Amino acid sequence: MSEQGERTPARQPQRRKQVLLRLDPLIHDALARWADDELRSANAQIEFLLRKALSEAGRLPRGAGAIPRRGRPPKEPPAGEPHGKGKPPAGEPPTGEPPRGPGPGGG
Repeated sequence: MSEQGERTPARQPQRRKQVLLRLDPLIHDALARWADDELRSANAQIEFLLRKALSEAGRLPRGAGAIPRRGRPPKEPPAGEPHGKGKPPAGEPPTGEPPRGPGPGGG
């Protein structure tokens, strides 16, 4: 057996597919406004909506990864901490803490 055949390279994570999408300009404008309201990019909004539609139709593949989070990818989280360093996903209060609202005076 040759040296090349002795080692099997580690499986690379599946790369994201790039798709050219042609939209009616009015549809794109509406989508961009909606995405802006949701604090997402138009691309993230399209993926969010496609995943939601696939899920509701019972067609979302079981192996489909989660939508990538914004910003720099986190370091590998310790076992048992799915969000890394015990922090909840953006927009969710830490476990056991009530949501924070305006302070005294209704600010």
